[in-house]
Amino acid sequence: MEDKNEILETIEREKDISLDESFRIISYCTRLLSNHEAEAEMWARRICIHILNNWNKVSPNAYGVWAELIESLGFYPYIKKNQVNLKLHSIADSIRMGYYQSDFLEETYFHKEQKKISNTLLKGKNLIASAPTSFGKSLLIEEVVASKKYNNIIIIQPTLALLDETRLKLKKYAEIYKIIVRTSQPPSEEKRNLFLLTAERVMEYEALPKIDFLIIDEFYKLSLKREDNRADTLNNAFLKVVNAFHPKFYFLGPNIDGITEGFAEKYNATFYKSDFSLVDCNVIDKSHLIEWNKSDKAIDNHKVQILCELLDDLGNEQTLIYCSTPARARRIAKLYLKHVLLKQENIQQQLPLVDWINKNVSPQWSLARELQYGIAIHDGSLQKHIGASIIRYFNKGLLKCIFCTSTIIEGVNTSAKNVILFDEKKGSSKIDFFDYSNIKGRSGRMMEHYVGKIFNFCRVPQKESIIIDIPFYEQNPKVLTNEILVHIKDEDVRQQVRERYDQINTLPADLLKVIKQNGVSINGQIRIYNKLISDMKSKDGLDNIQWSQLPSYTQMSYVLEVAENNLFDFESKRGVFSVKQLAWYLNMYRTKKNIIDIVTDIYEKRIQTVVNLTDERQQKYYDEAVETAFHIYRHWFQFTVPKAFRVVDSIQRLICERNRIKPGSYSFFVQQLENDFIRENLSILVEFGIPSDAVRRLEKLIPSNLTEDEVIEFVKKNRYALDKMLLPYERERLDSCI
Repeated sequence: MEDKNEILETIEREKDISLDESFRIISYCTRLLSNHEAEAEMWARRICIHILNNWNKVSPNAYGVWAELIESLGFYPYIKKNQVNLKLHSIADSIRMGYYQSDFLEETYFHKEQKKISNTLLKGKNLIASAPTSFGKSLLIEEVVASKKYNNIIIIQPTLALLDETRLKLKKYAEIYKIIVRTSQPPSEEKRNLFLLTAERVMEYEALPKIDFLIIDEFYKLSLKREDNRADTLNNAFLKVVNAFHPKFYFLGPNIDGITEGFAEKYNATFYKSDFSLVDCNVIDKSHLIEWNKSDKAIDNHKVQILCELLDDLGNEQTLIYCSTPARARRIAKLYLKHVLLKQENIQQQLPLVDWINKNVSPQWSLARELQYGIAIHDGSLQKHIGASIIRYFNKGLLKCIFCTSTIIEGVNTSAKNVILFDEKKGSSKIDFFDYSNIKGRSGRMMEHYVGKIFNFCRVPQKESIIIDIPFYEQNPKVLTNEILVHIKDEDVRQQVRERYDQINTLPADLLKVIKQNGVSINGQIRIYNKLISDMKSKDGLDNIQWSQLPSYTQMSYVLEVAENNLFDFESKRGVFSVKQLAWYLNMYRTKKNIIDIVTDIYEKRIQTVVNLTDERQQKYYDEAVETAFHIYRHWFQFTVPKAFRVVDSIQRLICERNRIKPGSYSFFVQQLENDFIRENLSILVEFGIPSDAVRRLEKLIPSNLTEDEVIEFVKKNRYALDKMLLPYERERLDSCI
């Protein structure tokens, strides 16, 4: 029995694993470990994980010897979990296990690699850690917080969904730390402060106290070579915090082989890579079943047929199905629902979210019906509370499968027994091995699924070494953007970009200061600056610029026209094609404060051109209208438009003040838009994931003179009265969020 894969197959195949069989497998693992090689140890780990996955087959007489081997591999979380069957008999073993218990997290044991990272962090050393998705890197964040070693901590994560998950995990430390999630929340002077922010919010936060510790989750997003349009901001957020406060830091991310040479040395950091995992993944190829020489449509139909059969075979095992785009995820989910309905399966459940969708969106939206059969979709366009609820239901086992895009891979912490790689693209680009590894990493879940499965419906990308560039340090002239370059300290600028740096610094000092604070396209801001100077020469131009509070339709359109092609464009054409259309939707939303009006507008305009409007087409067009409207809300109203108005506002203020004329003031409108036109002190509730409609109903019951923090306390103390105003789903959200 020398073939490693044969051993794994035997463990999975046999009905019983006798004492003799156990001794043979353990002897083989012991020989592997005696080699003291990383790959040999990895195979020993995999074998033990599969044994744990099939523990009901193992002879009770072998429990003791398996416990010794599993302990020697450092599987202490599993020993704690299975302490009845994995008893440690020697005092030495018990002492060793005690060493792996967290000093600050009650009843928590680390595996051996986690303990190494924990020791490094608690010694106050800077660490850049690359480890698998199932490693448990985020648990180490909690240990740093629980240690109370640092007064002011910033945690930067790429999405608000991830930050909200982190807030819920860490809210137990609210008596020690003030948890800050919005730039409008001032730091506490009485307590420590824990800032949970995106990179954009770090840049916008004007009065940071002295930061002692900085955490960047998914640090590979610093790279400009991975074509992330938010990489500039993440680089600048690091520079802002590190240059000002010189904090200790912890970078964490998955499946990375190295970083820009010299970075770790400059910042006195350790790069630590580990492949250690307490979860294994079986890879099952389905691509060989597909006739790739057929038409795209025929291939797609065949893939859907194989998918439906596979999901039937998997039964109630939880599964993530990765699709390239939101439109693909929606379409494949509907086809699977159609398959389920043809089998005449009964409705599985009536989740509170379904009733809410029926009342607040429409029963026409296919998601409502899909949820009744344990099916969901997840993409970046979903309203925040809906996406969060879907993940929560899935994690609680209330949903069987989620048809998802890359947002669930990069922006949310969840995993499943099974992952299906249905598409080989992310948007219009092919996924690379790094993307594939991250998708694969969602299969299996530590402490729940010992062994996950990934089913590949397409060809797996070729393995490659992943080296993450750190642009502000590397300063590659072909890659480094001016938006990062302008934030680098003069003494750190390298010769190859010195001329560009000096050229930027010929700008007037007051303009350069504004440009740096805004953190967006330098050339775009210069063009806006010149345009405003020119337009201010006429009365109409001044009228369009010098407004305050709320803009007229003309003034709003003007600002968007100034920003177009300087701060944003319409190349992606997802939902919005022109300034005129964007202004129309923006005006509709600020007037009616209901995204469903935009859904209706998009849907009715679409069906006007359809001759034969079948029920199936109606469903298709309505789903598209919902997805488009939600995208407009999330991408345009909540992010792009507020940023554009804030930038134009800062530049017009500079010009007006320089010319000693009264400037406009766009801040109230920006706050209203970002706060979903909800009273400012209640916007924290939307931030926490309460539906906007519910917050508006509570407005009369919550005093307007309370701070955001006081609003949260008021809600906790007055739940009985507030609950009377809410639907069951909204009460559920309040329970889970606060």
